[in-house]
Amino acid sequence: MADRTQKIKEDNEKNTCNNILVFAGTSISHEEAFEVLDATYLPPISRGDLDKAIRRGYKLIGIIDGIFFSQAAVAHKEIIKAMQEGATVVGGCSMGALRASELDTHGMIGVGKIYEWYRDGIIEDDDEVAVTTNPDTFKPVSSPMVNIRETLKSALDSDIISDTEFKHLIEIAKNTHYTDRSYMGITKEAYRGGIICQESSKALLDFCIDHECDVKREDALMVLEKIKMISRG
Repeated sequence: MADRTQKIKEDNEKNTCNNILVFAGTSISHEEAFEVLDATYLPPISRGDLDKAIRRGYKLIGIIDGIFFSQAAVAHKEIIKAMQEGATVVGGCSMGALRASELDTHGMIGVGKIYEWYRDGIIEDDDEVAVTTNPDTFKPVSSPMVNIRETLKSALDSDIISDTEFKHLIEIAKNTHYTDRSYMGITKEAYRGGIICQESSKALLDFCIDHECDVKREDALMVLEKIKMISRG
């Protein structure tokens, strides 16, 4: 995995034609992001990546995805140092939202719904945005809690589940380790626990699959649009 990550970084940096850098790949693919914003795209950020970016001359940096638990996460002091050295740092969606909610008073620009949730104390835990990823593609293989919350709210609003069922389902999801969170797992556990019947479990799973509220992707797009606006002055 380390060799592949390094190759992706090197290949992407060869193609840069401006001083914009975005760390992403889980909440939105590099290919899809590039259709929105012409920038250099690197894999989810980890400790030390931002210092390297500043040394390479990047002045407008977006943080969307980042490493949480498998490696050291990007430190607050790294972001503050980058801004002190003249870089504009925009964050949202995942690690970017978490860090922006903590550093917006220092000048980091926060964007999106998840950033606002962290900023306002509606959510607090890192695991709200954490997912397990494919080590080769960085794509998620588990579902983030923030998406689960919004999707279950949508199911509640659509009368697929009741208010009581919604609360129990959120509790099941929150008590499931982030690496194992999935709509199938949540609905199965709810059925086994007698919270919903088998028919309702199937109807809910179908709804979640067909109508997932992908808050992370929406916020990732907002980060890209914000960077585009800043780059145009």
